Amino acid sequence: MKTMMKVLMTASVLAMSAGAVLAEATVVAVIGGKADDQFFAKVKKGIDDGALVVQAHGGSVNYLMLQNYDNIGGDAANLIRTAISQGASVIAAPNWVPDAEDEAYKAALAAGIPVLLYNAGGGDKAKELGAINYIGNEEYPAGLAGGEYFGSHGQKNVICVNTVPGAQNLEDRCKGISDGITASGGVSNQLPLPASSFGDPTAVAEAIKATLLKDPTIDGVVTISAGDANSAAIGIDQAGSTGKVALASFDMDGAGLDRIKAGTQLYAIDQEPWLQGFLAVTMADAYVNYGLDLATTPVLTGPGIVDASNIDATLAGSAAGYR
Repeated sequence: MKTMMKVLMTASVLAMSAGAVLAEATVVAVIGGKADDQFFAKVKKGIDDGALVVQAHGGSVNYLMLQNYDNIGGDAANLIRTAISQGASVIAAPNWVPDAEDEAYKAALAAGIPVLLYNAGGGDKAKELGAINYIGNEEYPAGLAGGEYFGSHGQKNVICVNTVPGAQNLEDRCKGISDGITASGGVSNQLPLPASSFGDPTAVAEAIKATLLKDPTIDGVVTISAGDANSAAIGIDQAGSTGKVALASFDMDGAGLDRIKAGTQLYAIDQEPWLQGFLAVTMADAYVNYGLDLATTPVLTGPGIVDASNIDATLAGSAAGYR
């Protein structure tokens, strides 16, 4: 992975900087998640690496960050409007809550600013809005794959823990889990927690513990983030359910990968966040400067199931900072 990344970076910088004199300075505005969000830390690394390409053209990348997830759709829309007011050349952003964000995207397009969706929104939404493309996971199919995996491994009653209820991409994840396990005769219900619980490991662990103690038939827990999976592992242990309740997560971190290696977490669903950030920046830059685009739409970076069969290779990518 490390060697491949170096080749990709070198090729991109050399090839694109060769035509730098042809392009005007570009400001790529990127809307993203909190600095202490482990998932978006990987996205941000991809953005920073992609910024090297933009800088080779004399341009810059402006990262506009959510401060919390209490009002994720409205706050993201405000950041899009901020990017418009700051004269961005192109805007790359997730479409977490379409009802709240779509008008801001339309305002950008009306102002002559191209937009590119990444991380959340999907190919259909990108086409509807007239965006350049969508880069990332299609959330419902990712959840469907996770639900089918649970079903094929014997789970019958799974809860999907959602710490940012109302975010469409996360609702789609849990819906996919439910539909996937239903195909094999199981069931899955969502456990929605207040958005303030995101990043609060004690609150998440306590909620999961209480739910498991209330319903001993639950034999699987899946979380919408790697950080929440760490909290879920604590909640499962405190409920005395370690070894009885299978744990899984969307996205992953070092602790989750160690659990998979040790056999205490069943799987993680990977969507390659570094690649999302890197491609969002470099594709936006290439489109504005040279009219370059990919014929493939959407550009999917997932889902991929990480389990005992491929954990060693994934750990190597994590150690290098890209998984």
